[in-house]
Amino acid sequence: MNAIKALLPLAASLLLSGLLASTAATAADAPKVVVSIKPIHSLVAAIMQGIGTPDLIVDGAASPHTYALKPSNARSLQQAQVVFWVGPGMEAFLQKPLSSLGSNATIVELDQAPGIAKLKFREGGVFEPHDDGDGDEAPAGDSHGHDHGDHDHGEFDTHLWLDPHNAKAMVAEITTSLVAADPVNALTYETNQKTLNDKLDALDAEIASTLAPVRDKPFIVFHDAYQYFEHRYGVRVSGSITVSPETIPGAQRVAEIHSKVADLGATCVFAEPQFEPKLVNVVLEGTSAKSGVLDPEAATLPQGPELYFDLMRGIASSLKSCLAAQG
Repeated sequence: MNAIKALLPLAASLLLSGLLASTAATAADAPKVVVSIKPIHSLVAAIMQGIGTPDLIVDGAASPHTYALKPSNARSLQQAQVVFWVGPGMEAFLQKPLSSLGSNATIVELDQAPGIAKLKFREGGVFEPHDDGDGDEAPAGDSHGHDHGDHDHGEFDTHLWLDPHNAKAMVAEITTSLVAADPVNALTYETNQKTLNDKLDALDAEIASTLAPVRDKPFIVFHDAYQYFEHRYGVRVSGSITVSPETIPGAQRVAEIHSKVADLGATCVFAEPQFEPKLVNVVLEGTSAKSGVLDPEAATLPQGPELYFDLMRGIASSLKSCLAAQG
């Protein structure tokens, strides 16, 4: 018995060493994965949990609309085995680097993932209600107006992740790509996919419930990034100050939006954390509208597997807080 007791510490030490070696081997064997923006990085990180951590290009409070590639980003792309991005309509700055620096990697363009629903860009500052062909507004979650076919890049809104159904389509493509690159860890990727899909379904139901009391209240956004969220949950985006955040709108457009806010009565105008809020203040001047902040690209959130959920809940919470206060 004493001999057995004496061997126990040795056995425990060997077991611990084996576990550490196994963990180190898994980390060493994990594919080198690079992801363009935070919302997509969050989904990839969730699928890779227990295997490795993907690199992120557009980090911190930076925006893909105005981003310039850093030397550290270039090194990551040169070493990458798999690169995930939305596509040239979102991360235009990556087009040339991916063709050269990422030439040895598998490049996965998620706006081409099977099952992705696409919405065409809207024109003008004031939006008309969604039309189903009979003059009626399309209901929440309705797929009318979504285009599942191929587009020339730039014809559709690329903020695809703001509908959890699109996020699930991306997750499927992410999982397929990682399994192909790293078949040894296929079971882990596929298990993580199931867990993530269940969480996305629960999130979808939660957000629908959160927004139900304010669905009929119109509001204005800084730039037209919210179509997918709008279609999924039936909220009423009545216009945007600018179509593209890197383009400053002219006086006529600002006046048009200001007039729309006044016509709507008490409503909300939402800024974004990455961009100058002065235009929002101009639109609000002389009206009873309130201001809020929406963060469609997660500029203010720390990266990681939970970021996508914090992003979507944050948008829903900000909308409800401002709109509910309007009575």
